[in-house]
Amino acid sequence: MSDAQEKIPVQIRPVVAADETGVKELVTAAFDQDTEAGLVHRLRHCGAFVLELVATTTHGRILGHVGFSRVTPADVGPGQSLAITCMAPVSVWPEFQRQGVGSALIEAGISRLRDMGEDLILVLGPPAYYPRFGFDAGLARKVKAPYAGNAFMALALSEDGTRNLPVEVGFATPFQEFE
Repeated sequence: MSDAQEKIPVQIRPVVAADETGVKELVTAAFDQDTEAGLVHRLRHCGAFVLELVATTTHGRILGHVGFSRVTPADVGPGQSLAITCMAPVSVWPEFQRQGVGSALIEAGISRLRDMGEDLILVLGPPAYYPRFGFDAGLARKVKAPYAGNAFMALALSEDGTRNLPVEVGFATPFQEFE
């Protein structure tokens, strides 16, 4: 499918308990393995998700999923009061990729997190993709984390999210297998 393919209309809503099996199948298909689906399951069941969304068709079929989990700032420095989340993973059924589903999920998540008073979102992913949403590897260099490099990016949602850096952070326990 080409990058110029027409966007399909989707509805974005929070995940409900009945979505669990469908989300697991979707995430497994999107990554062609079950590692990320296991991560979603563990993040959900340990209470780490701050926000979890699905994109559906008007008939209710789940097309995509995104999760935002709590990231904990260290108890020292100006960043200790920041509300920080990690966006991971972003998943879309392979046959619906490059049709705007992932973008709609990311944009909705950013908007909702801003409304919730979050200060900073972190992501580890393709440096050619996430900057279109405002994510910046330079800003992430001010975040001491188990991840680094141009694939580790940050998006400030508030003035504090820029001003109260640098900060050292810890990710939810399920992320340890990816460190």
